[in-house]
Amino acid sequence: MSALLDSFAAAFDGLAQRDAAGLGAHRREALDAALRDGLPGSRSEAWKYTPLRAMERRAFVPATDFAVDSEALIAALADIPFPRMVFVDGRYDAAHSDLAAMSMPGIDVQPLSQVLRTGEPRDANFLARRFAGADEVFANLNAALAEEGVVIRLGHECPAAFPLHLAFVASGREQASAAHLRHFVDLRNDSHLSLVEHHLALGEHRGLSNHVFHVHLGQRAGLEHVRVQSEAAGASVFARTDAVLARDARYARLDLELGASLSRHELNVRLEGDHARLIASGVLFADGKRHVDTRLGIAHIARDTACDLFWRGLATDRGRAAFHGGIVIREGADGSNASLSNKNLLLSSQAEIDTQPVLVIHADEVQAAHGATVGQLDPTALFYLRTRGLPEAEARALLTAAFCREALNVVAAGALRDTLTAMLDARLAGATGP
Repeated sequence: MSALLDSFAAAFDGLAQRDAAGLGAHRREALDAALRDGLPGSRSEAWKYTPLRAMERRAFVPATDFAVDSEALIAALADIPFPRMVFVDGRYDAAHSDLAAMSMPGIDVQPLSQVLRTGEPRDANFLARRFAGADEVFANLNAALAEEGVVIRLGHECPAAFPLHLAFVASGREQASAAHLRHFVDLRNDSHLSLVEHHLALGEHRGLSNHVFHVHLGQRAGLEHVRVQSEAAGASVFARTDAVLARDARYARLDLELGASLSRHELNVRLEGDHARLIASGVLFADGKRHVDTRLGIAHIARDTACDLFWRGLATDRGRAAFHGGIVIREGADGSNASLSNKNLLLSSQAEIDTQPVLVIHADEVQAAHGATVGQLDPTALFYLRTRGLPEAEARALLTAAFCREALNVVAAGALRDTLTAMLDARLAGATGP
């Protein structure tokens, strides 16, 4: 067994709430599955672009507590408005959280640790989900080890008036630690929510975070979901989102992958109700020696469903980006409309981008289009800007920013989009190749 899995097995024995909500047997089963299957190798189709050989030799300690510079934390959170929930090194930080604006009838927002401690067992039944795939090791590790996260429930016809911000902060501790967090978002019929995730670090570290999100949208429910991953340059980030949409539900999300040494996000969406719609976009930015991997698995199951997927990738220096856009239109999902666009820019000769658009259709009377490109900045456009007096570096930066900004259109115009645009531009500045 690898050093990585050995360290997680040791962490399991020290879980404080291992048996809470009657989950002890399930947690043990999930851990046993992870130890049995081991880390996926190059023969696993889902992982062949993300080798884990270096990862399996590493060991992590549990992130059981945190001691952080309060002034540094306050400064890092200054641009994240209320209402918000703050987690430091995988633990809920009530002192820097404020949910007063969410105290409305029909809205229930709690940290998972509180649900496990005081809630009914059925309130945590999402933790009992099984992951049967041999390549779902990190999901099984999450099922075995997660004791913290966010649980959000909105009742029928309940619109949340303000965006809820989730801040996941790594303190920058010297010892490499691992945080496993599990989240649940349940919007009942005709309810609506805007959710913004911030993943950031107070300093350099080589820790690991492992997030699993469950999203359930009832009939005509709507969720706007933004995720900004700007972790430390040495961090490892594994994230998975599993969403189920009922009739006429709408899920709009944006993922900005801007940090970490190794990051991987799996977005799995089942359009189970007629007229359900997914609008998702993202930006993958791989600079230095960073490895960024995004994998989409969209299933059209009901009639007249729609997905519109729009991803942009950038790789410079010796960075590597991998993208898999999988769409399946099941038998009986007539009238479905599926669209996938993945365009990528290589900004240096040593960078690499691998893209796999996959479209499988088992239904009639559907509209479907998918495409992927990998290229370089348009020399004609670059020449035009140079003739207008722009230095080459500035012209490259302008074209690169314009290439990425289109992905932000999934977010409604306003203060949030302006903030995201400024954040993206700042991250891209100075990293646009020779």
